[in-house]
Amino acid sequence: MAARAGECTKLGYSKVHSPAYSFPFFFFFKPWAGSWRFFMTSCKDLYLGLMKACLTNLIYGDLNMLHGRSLPYDAKVRDEGRDWPSVAHTMVGIKRLDNVQFCVEDALARGVSGDLMETGVWRGGAVILMRAILQAHGVTDRLVWAADSFAGLPPPNAAQYPHDAHLTFNQFKELAVSLEEVEENFRKYNLLDGQVRFLKGWFRDTLPSAPVEKLAVLRLDGDLYESTMDALVNLYPKVSPGGFVIIDDYNDIPACRQAVTDYRSRNGITGEIQPIDWTGVFWKK
Repeated sequence: MAARAGECTKLGYSKVHSPAYSFPFFFFFKPWAGSWRFFMTSCKDLYLGLMKACLTNLIYGDLNMLHGRSLPYDAKVRDEGRDWPSVAHTMVGIKRLDNVQFCVEDALARGVSGDLMETGVWRGGAVILMRAILQAHGVTDRLVWAADSFAGLPPPNAAQYPHDAHLTFNQFKELAVSLEEVEENFRKYNLLDGQVRFLKGWFRDTLPSAPVEKLAVLRLDGDLYESTMDALVNLYPKVSPGGFVIIDDYNDIPACRQAVTDYRSRNGITGEIQPIDWTGVFWKK
């Protein structure tokens, strides 16, 4: 379907048509696949596709600093969200960003009430995409919430949360990103405005009193049992019926999965858990 001229102008595109075609087009190359893929798409999709490529830095590539090491860039690993980028604004990969886009756009299309929120934002990539989606759709009556300590992960409280006893994420300085840096990352995409709100501090301190009324999409990326449970206890009741809950590390970190299992069991939640990729899952409330 050809994009409307007004839609392109709103997103800042002055010309999107190929001289040889009467529809917008987009070429995307995956070097490990060895072939070009051709898509007909709208200006919104072009904008959001480019956002995802930039947020993951598939555009230029940068070193992988997984667990404090310095490893060569691997496009397939980056695409799948299996590394810790040295420069990119997210480590979740394309499929999990695609899922964010699906959940937000589906909630918007169905009129699910509420804001968008991520708990555990690192450099801000996934929540920046949430704001970009609202921008692309001209939505001005919803907020995007970014909750994080902005100082890394908390040390495990093994006495209270034994599932976290073996986790050492708090020891990696690469995971500590300041609020100022995340704000600057929003600013680089021209998306830092009054629709973006930040909650700074440990989840146990900030989420119980968070001034969030309703949520259409809630994305959890806190890794630990404690952080995952804190987010679910304080925020799941605010997710509107028909809204989405996304768990980033469900199939990668057993402590995270256990927190989800325990919370769902205690609260009689039976919504089908659907896979996103090798680690992420989501369900509809």
